[in-house]
Amino acid sequence: MMNMIFSFDSWLNQVITGTNDAIWAYFLIYLLIGCGLFFTWKTKFVQFRMIGEMIRLLTDSISNSNGKKHISSFQAFAVSVATRVGTGNLAGVATAIAVGGPGSIFWMWLIALIGSSTAFVESTLAQLFKIRSKESFIGGPAYYIQKGLHNRWMACLFAILMILTFGLSYNSIQSNTICSAMYEAFDIPHSLSGAILVLLSLIIVFGGIQRIAKVSSVIVPFMAIGYFILALVVIILNYNLIPHVFKLIIDSAFGIHQFAGGAIGVTMMHGIKRGLFSNEAGEGSAPNVAATASVSHPIKQGLIQALGVFTDTLVVCSCTAFIILISGLYTNPELNGIMLTQNALQAEIGNSGPVFIALAIFFFAFSSIIGNYYYGESNLRFLTSSKTALQIYRIASGGLFVIFGAFASLDLVWSIGDLCMALITICNLVALIKLCKYVFRLLTDYRQQKKSGIKEPKFHKHILPDIAQDIDCWNE
Repeated sequence: MMNMIFSFDSWLNQVITGTNDAIWAYFLIYLLIGCGLFFTWKTKFVQFRMIGEMIRLLTDSISNSNGKKHISSFQAFAVSVATRVGTGNLAGVATAIAVGGPGSIFWMWLIALIGSSTAFVESTLAQLFKIRSKESFIGGPAYYIQKGLHNRWMACLFAILMILTFGLSYNSIQSNTICSAMYEAFDIPHSLSGAILVLLSLIIVFGGIQRIAKVSSVIVPFMAIGYFILALVVIILNYNLIPHVFKLIIDSAFGIHQFAGGAIGVTMMHGIKRGLFSNEAGEGSAPNVAATASVSHPIKQGLIQALGVFTDTLVVCSCTAFIILISGLYTNPELNGIMLTQNALQAEIGNSGPVFIALAIFFFAFSSIIGNYYYGESNLRFLTSSKTALQIYRIASGGLFVIFGAFASLDLVWSIGDLCMALITICNLVALIKLCKYVFRLLTDYRQQKKSGIKEPKFHKHILPDIAQDIDCWNE
């Protein structure tokens, strides 16, 4: 029986992987970079020029979180970072380096710098076209596709893809990584780790967005700061190797040997794919939670979500990359994924390294599981109001696919995730290209209000008279 399972696993992985590298991957890269550059130009480099405003808005939202029954900007930011800061940062970075070489880190950085403008556009649109629900606001690409483009079938397609990608496929990846880390550090069987994950996941997801937001706002700052401090200690202890690490990354990204051997395409491919999986810019995921925040102007949450991309890739992913490259273990063909990160840290701080990474990945990936679940739930609610469908989805997302990930192979869960990621990203980018003109007008309004001395700009839908009838939550 087990042989049949492993044979099916291998066959399915070969089918998906062949499709990954041959058809959609290069098209997706060009589309992502092209859209990111276009949005960067049209917003006048918003991700760089307004980074001070991003930080101000985030810190203000932390101090103004007063316990009322709404989702604050910081809580929405925490949920989105919870899904970003996860397996992609610890296992995904390791996989990119193992397969694509150190140069893949450069392309991860580049896609983050460019992609933050895309994250800004999609999250602003989610705020603009959000609607009210019983617990909070609700929105995302499915909503702005239907209300902004008046295209129901495309909105439904996106909602289905979101459920398959985040609620189901990505949760398998998170579960797989947690179970592998626990086995490597504590010799805990995958079956036991999977069972514990299922129990904890179901407890949280059955509490809805309010419970998910509260748990994420506690876990995310704790785990991100702790991991950053650890990486900083490793870097300080090996400060003499830092110039070599940077040279290694640049040489591998643009070196003559990579061009001559055709490896430059592999390096770019894995860096961009893992970078996209990690920061999610353009996928249409973060807008689902960005829409839940209560703010006075759509631009505010767009700016905060753009900051999330920087936090994820330029900070957390870089921490993992430096730990691995300093150790030199990335050349070992037997190490990949989370095991490479664990062994790299063990080489730097001793036997406590794998234990720390196992605990870190548990918090990183578990927060991603509950955040991914909510992305799927918000899109399920777009498709149907059936309570039965919601309960089935909760069991599938927090239970069945978590267990599936515990037993499936690393290559299979990543291949399924990559394919789903491509489909959902292409669908979302088509909508962004058609709707981005409203974001540019909103940004102009926000900047004009700030320039006139208004500290907290407010949005009035009369400035967009052509779509005012499609805007529900921004009454005069």
